[in-house]
Amino acid sequence: MLRSVIQDLRHPNPAYLMGRGKVEEVKDLITSTDADLVVFDSDLTPAQQRNLEGAFGVKVLDRTGLILDIFAQRAKSNEGKLQVELAQLNYILPRLVGKGLSLSRLGGGIGTRGPGETKLEVDRRRVRDRITRIKRDLEVVRKVRSLHRKGRDRISCSTVSIIGYTNAGKSSLLNRLSDAAVVVEDKLFATLDPTTRKIRLPSNRDILISDTVGFIDRLPHQLIAAFKATLEEVNESDILVHVIDITHPRFDANINSVNNVLQEIGVSKKPVIHLLNKTDKADNINNIIEYCQRVLDNCVAVSALTGRGIEDLLYKVETLMPDKLKKVRLRLPITAGDLISRIHRNGRITRKEYDGEEVIIEAEIDKILADSLDAFCF
Repeated sequence: MLRSVIQDLRHPNPAYLMGRGKVEEVKDLITSTDADLVVFDSDLTPAQQRNLEGAFGVKVLDRTGLILDIFAQRAKSNEGKLQVELAQLNYILPRLVGKGLSLSRLGGGIGTRGPGETKLEVDRRRVRDRITRIKRDLEVVRKVRSLHRKGRDRISCSTVSIIGYTNAGKSSLLNRLSDAAVVVEDKLFATLDPTTRKIRLPSNRDILISDTVGFIDRLPHQLIAAFKATLEEVNESDILVHVIDITHPRFDANINSVNNVLQEIGVSKKPVIHLLNKTDKADNINNIIEYCQRVLDNCVAVSALTGRGIEDLLYKVETLMPDKLKKVRLRLPITAGDLISRIHRNGRITRKEYDGEEVIIEAEIDKILADSLDAFCF
């Protein structure tokens, strides 16, 4: 049974966040409903959380703690689990009081108690040691991602990141675009592990497109720090596709929340396509689309579920994509099938004709490939 209590305080109580009268009201509600958990839609200081648990006699979770618990359930890959555990440990560390908190999940490799150390000091040392190890492991992940990005740069492959509020339909969009078979579930933070796939634009140009972790209002700082390696994919992208669930009653607020996170991670200046998703379910769809077009740039209305508007999205991506192509005129031997296939894969052929044992091609291809074919230019 769920019950909610709301209090609007001009000056939050430093000991309990809420007023003492409201504390008593919640205690009575806990008794009458036999509740075993109280969740606050605010962040609590470690002292406030301890005081409230003492007053209520049940477990108390604040907003960040709840989000971290959900993330812990959703993480599947080793990287995702490390990122969530790092966020959890940074959250736990100031809340250690020497009792009542199990650290058994921290795994092996933990040192024994040194001379003169209290249990609280040992617990804090164990947490700090684990944080150091996780940061070291995630730094390896960051370097691997950096190498992958350099590899993409070498082949002049442009990149797009799909961003948006949690449960807006990002994974459904990636599946629609690329047959990625990403798990799609109607729940918060269903995707924590990024997925990258290659897709082809109408001009025959290949790009890489990545799904990302869902954003949320007041995203905890611990998560922004922990997911730095993943969010770097957003930072390095050429274009962002901001998926908006226009059936959500507060989609305006969700847009602002995503923009705030983008500003916090330093990518607010990138080209953004605002993708108005779930048009197959929206009421008053024309009014919503007209409103969004007035207040947002580069709007495209789609349904990731049915495929409506996907071609419009691909054309919009093409118009905003930075120019990494070079115009060339090539004279190739007709037997150079591999080179001709590479030109097809990495650019757009505008003219092609056969001249005896040679083929003449005019095309727009990536600059690195163009340089490698310089001997065939005329």
